[in-house]
Amino acid sequence: MDQQYQSEQPEQLPESPRKSKNEAMEWLKAILIAVVLVVLIRWLLFAPFIVDGPSMQPNFHTGERIIVNKVLYDFRQPKYGEVIVFHVPAENRDFIKRVIGVPGDTVKVEGDTVTVNGKVVNETYIQSALDEKHKNNQLYNVEADFPNDEVTEEKVPAGHVFVLGDNRSNSTDSRRIGYVDFSDIKGRADLIFWPMKDIHFIKH
Repeated sequence: MDQQYQSEQPEQLPESPRKSKNEAMEWLKAILIAVVLVVLIRWLLFAPFIVDGPSMQPNFHTGERIIVNKVLYDFRQPKYGEVIVFHVPAENRDFIKRVIGVPGDTVKVEGDTVTVNGKVVNETYIQSALDEKHKNNQLYNVEADFPNDEVTEEKVPAGHVFVLGDNRSNSTDSRRIGYVDFSDIKGRADLIFWPMKDIHFIKH
């Protein structure tokens, strides 16, 4: 007589409530750590900035969202051509402009010619706008030269930078507000992240 055998399956024990609780706590800890890291990165390393106004056209436009690197200038000073965000105490708001002169430089702005220490600055970032105006025998900068009656000192003092907006005829910059103190600089604009169609790293 044949004997029939049934294979024995290992008995599955119900999951321990304590084990489930421990796993839930581990997930909660991981999420909390992730949130803390995001907050730290957000407030200590990077910060968002919204462009408001036409002063940096054609390269930056109203409503664009930018990521600002807040720690870069803790290690070095701003360099030529870098786009920075800084606070203007007299205006009680933040500006975005381009660094043209650093401490010790002698800066002059005469029409569309910008010189630093006697050498003409090659402003590739607005060259197409300059060319467009020049072919019609017009100046791109009809706002103000430098130095002028409002800012008479043409040499950049220690601990400061000279900045200009890319839209020279519609920009409140060092020609009006004077030199920017290092302590007022929020950081360097590194990335446009909104609108999505315009996402790109900023060239300096």
